[in-house]
Amino acid sequence: MYYKLSGITQRLTGSPPSTAYIPQGLKPAPPGPPSTMIFATPTKLESESGSMAEYLGTNRVSELQRLFQTADGMPVHLKRGVPDKLLYRSTMALTVGGVVYCLVALYIASQPRK
Repeated sequence: MYYKLSGITQRLTGSPPSTAYIPQGLKPAPPGPPSTMIFATPTKLESESGSMAEYLGTNRVSELQRLFQTADGMPVHLKRGVPDKLLYRSTMALTVGGVVYCLVALYIASQPRK
């Protein structure tokens, strides 16, 4: 037996399988044409000649691989220089500050009121 929620009584009522699996009379739409893949389309419009599509930006993967794979003993998250060091140190300072703030709040909360 198949059941569906009645909109009038707000209770489960018996129903045929077609209405139990497709609530409120909605019917599935027939499948349409497949959409184009997002990553298969160029980011810029094709040039006037129409022979080649121009993509936005250059491919820097090989440069970044060369930078990150050098064996200089430096951690990967600090290899890009000053911006990485600044971001790392500010994150650590905020983390330590948050831990200290939590400990102070716990200490204050543990003291009885006078």
